[in-house]
Amino acid sequence: MGMAWQSGTRRIGCSQRVFPYISAMVNNGSLSYDHERDGRPTELGGCTAIVRNLHYDTFLVIRYVKRHLTIMMDIDGKHEWRDCIEVPGVRLPRGYYFGTSSITGDLSDNHDVISLKLFELTVERTPEEEKLHRDVFLPSVDNMKLPEVTAPLPPLSGLALFLIVFFSLVSSVFAIVIGIILYNKWQDQSRKRFY
Repeated sequence: MGMAWQSGTRRIGCSQRVFPYISAMVNNGSLSYDHERDGRPTELGGCTAIVRNLHYDTFLVIRYVKRHLTIMMDIDGKHEWRDCIEVPGVRLPRGYYFGTSSITGDLSDNHDVISLKLFELTVERTPEEEKLHRDVFLPSVDNMKLPEVTAPLPPLSGLALFLIVFFSLVSSVFAIVIGIILYNKWQDQSRKRFY
């Protein structure tokens, strides 16, 4: 799962998005962030977070409990949480990493992440919920089709490429020699029939 913090104001199509903007996406390794469309094709949800030039700390809570992703923020300095994103049906496997990024594009904006506090929540699960949670191997979202991950083929090393070319040439020469020998034998046999 990733969270992107974007700055600026852009007009795309008929809808305008006010930045800074918090967006969330789930990726299984097959998606890339579309900078031209501000990540909209892969976005699960998002909200505007006006945090420029504030003289107090701003906070963001990201909670993932029982396949339910919730993001809340406190950016008004009132110590009150406001909802930002709520997405049910998020399936995240165990053992993955949490990541954040600040994407400013062509803008010269700075966003400082001062600290991250990560907590593991103790949640009571039924045996069926525990089995379903344990059986998740790739990140996914219900009702959202993520492309399948295909591992790219590793590039050939110099030695492997040399051996392929060498044996291809040897095979070609061998096939030509065999062809010449068979052609000569065929010609010899056709001459013997006319005498």
